[in-house]
Amino acid sequence: MNQEKKDRISELTAIARTRELTADEAAEREILRREYLEEWKRGARQTLDSTVIIYPDGTKKKFGEQGGGK
Repeated sequence: MNQEKKDRISELTAIARTRELTADEAAEREILRREYLEEWKRGARQTLDSTVIIYPDGTKKKFGEQGGGK
């Protein structure tokens, strides 16, 4: 998500603090929020997928292999 879209989310949030958003503004904010959240989830998943856990006995396993991953 580019900075322009992030700025627009912030702008709409600021507007919502002073008055009620129009239906179009609320829909736009919802779309942008979902896009931002999906991008954030994708990045978090990539980070977790590349995380390696090292156990005291020296064995290494990728985070997703622990059963709590995917």
